[in-house]
Amino acid sequence: MNGNHQTPALLLFSAFVAVTLGITTWVSRKRRGSAEEFYAGGRLFSPMENGFAIAGDYMSAASFLGISGLIALFGYDGLLYSVGFLVAWLVVLFLVAELVRNCGRFTLADVVAARMRERPVRIAAGTSSVTVSVLYLVAQMVGAGSLVALLLGRTGGAAQAWAVIGVGALMVIYVSLGGMRATTWIQIVKAVLLLGGTIALTVLVMMRFHGDFDRLLMTAAERSGHGAAFLAPGLKYGGDWTARFDFISLGLALVLGTAGLPHILSRFYTVPTAQAARRSVVWAIGLIGGFYLMTIVLGFGAAAIIGPEAVRGSNAAGNTAVPLLALELGGGADSTGGTVLFAIVAAVAFATILAVVAGITLASSASVAHDLYASLRRGRSEPRSEVAVARLAAVGVGVVAIALGLLARDLNVAFLVGLAFAVAASANLPVLLYSLFWRGFTTRGAVWAVYGGLIPALVLVLLSPVVSGSPQSLFPGVDFQYFPLENPGLVSIPLGFVAGWLGTVTSAELPDEARHAETEVRSLTGAGAV
Repeated sequence: MNGNHQTPALLLFSAFVAVTLGITTWVSRKRRGSAEEFYAGGRLFSPMENGFAIAGDYMSAASFLGISGLIALFGYDGLLYSVGFLVAWLVVLFLVAELVRNCGRFTLADVVAARMRERPVRIAAGTSSVTVSVLYLVAQMVGAGSLVALLLGRTGGAAQAWAVIGVGALMVIYVSLGGMRATTWIQIVKAVLLLGGTIALTVLVMMRFHGDFDRLLMTAAERSGHGAAFLAPGLKYGGDWTARFDFISLGLALVLGTAGLPHILSRFYTVPTAQAARRSVVWAIGLIGGFYLMTIVLGFGAAAIIGPEAVRGSNAAGNTAVPLLALELGGGADSTGGTVLFAIVAAVAFATILAVVAGITLASSASVAHDLYASLRRGRSEPRSEVAVARLAAVGVGVVAIALGLLARDLNVAFLVGLAFAVAASANLPVLLYSLFWRGFTTRGAVWAVYGGLIPALVLVLLSPVVSGSPQSLFPGVDFQYFPLENPGLVSIPLGFVAGWLGTVTSAELPDEARHAETEVRSLTGAGAV
């Protein structure tokens, strides 16, 4: 990009950062300093506000940049990410949202610990939540690096590195000063901006093809170089049986992973009642569904208007397809319209990244303080000291995410989020569902369910083509690839459920019938909920 593009985009970046920092400062002055205020925003948000915030949390850089890029490069197979991310919300709505709001207080571990021995369960669930959050953060950092490198003319690794470091620093400030209330308002502002930008681009793409979606698809197929195969399954995941199993694995991870994401679960505690939590999810499904339908138009639009080769030439993983599309729709690289539209889209994408990393960092710092720290202190921690630890944890999580983001900067952001979803579905979902629905579930079963999904998922990723053994790997120069699938979900998700069952049936501990009955009544009726 030339200097004409840099100036307006940087001005819009700066404006969004200034607004969000202003929100954070305003909230920090009104803050009471309590744990409930920091973790749950005082539970004062309406279902509509929380629905917009959930949508803001979920519509990440992976969705805006990554999915559109994958559709531009792989057609139908890239579209499968949109389907998986959206269908996952039905699992959340029918199995998780209301029950979690009734049973928990701030984190996933609260739900499980309600009927188990607290210390081992909180340590396991806290460890898992932090791991999932860091993996999800890496994807956002990679998106930030790709975006700023494009904006600054792809000047090499230095631009990406500084972008990652800058995003990390801002997210620590948001969480440390503003807590959940500031993070929620940042999410709402970002959701409105993102939906507005996506609607505008979708309308412009359809206007280019005179409203004829069939013509858009045909043009995309022609420019892809693959013809009709671009619009049929199999371009990315149909080459052989390994690729097909990888697709099944990815689908399982996307559909089941959302219900285990710590930063999504924590949003249900920001509303006053379980009914409000359910209505929040209905709002979120409507907003997210509309957004993912539009990413399909943007992805095929990028393939039809720019061409997959140009997208791949800018960023091998396709992460810059939408900004390039905006540039072309506005009139091209040297036009005022192109410059302005590119700047708006780049700023919206950057706002998306900042807002999402703030939500994830808050969830992971809450797990460190409320679960790990409180467990190590054997429940003696004061709420104020817990909040102080959460703020310190935000710094630590930020440093780790920055380091991993620099390492993984050449991978597609939607693909990286798929890995985070796989770990969430393997480690968090089994223990959550067993705790809510299995009367005989025990403490050992809970601990085994978490580690039985978490450890295999991480080990399989380390032994997969993601890390070594191919030119696209993190370490292309070495080869310790022993697991053929890029996404471990097909193996690690069943292992999590099996480990939970095995730990329970081999445990000498008798399940606490009274506590289960109390949890069941509370989860279904809301009686005694915080």
